[in-house]
Amino acid sequence: MNMKRTSIFAGAIGGFAVVGSAVAGMNEITYDIHGIDLIAGAYTVRVYAELDSGNRLDAVYGNEEFNMTLDYLDGASAYQDALGGATSQAINQAFFPLAPELEWDSYFTIGALYSDGTPFGNNALQDIGITWSTWDPGPGGLFANNGTFFVTPVDPQGEEQGGRVLIAQFTTFAGSGAYDIAFSAGFQGKDDTGTTWQSGHSVMIAVPAPGAVALLGLAGLAGRRRRRA
Repeated sequence: MNMKRTSIFAGAIGGFAVVGSAVAGMNEITYDIHGIDLIAGAYTVRVYAELDSGNRLDAVYGNEEFNMTLDYLDGASAYQDALGGATSQAINQAFFPLAPELEWDSYFTIGALYSDGTPFGNNALQDIGITWSTWDPGPGGLFANNGTFFVTPVDPQGEEQGGRVLIAQFTTFAGSGAYDIAFSAGFQGKDDTGTTWQSGHSVMIAVPAPGAVALLGLAGLAGRRRRRA
């Protein structure tokens, strides 16, 4: 789904207004398989907003027109680390030497990997109106029709890097079906002229094929496997 709208976001988010535009600078949601068995029995993907060159992403949201939904399918489930949280603000990489599984927690973000803002040097991510507890600690999914996680238009972490912005990391125990996760939301940002765009997108995340697992092993990722305590 790749819809474009011109509506006003219904929720109040402290002076950050989601407004409509005739131009959409986001094309789709994609994901990369980041590792297999980084958490035993699970696989980890990183999810990206694919943007036009020079665009930035400021908000991921759910409202009445673009519900934010995250559903686990056919018995799939999320890995949620006890030391982590729902967004990158809860992922403190200083803890990784003592709690290595924290690095592979499932969480949302805009751009920054961790609470220290890696690789941007600061993490200005905020959220409002989303009931995270259904997903983290869970064990269910998410639904929001009046909530958002966002950065301001001056925060560097919203700027596209190679045409994309990181929006989530999901570590998942596979279910019995062909797909494990269905995610959809509204997105807002600015194009290279400073014009605000807004659009809705969805993605289905599939169980990695055996060939993908083999390629990861050849790339050396299999040697980085970690086990839960």
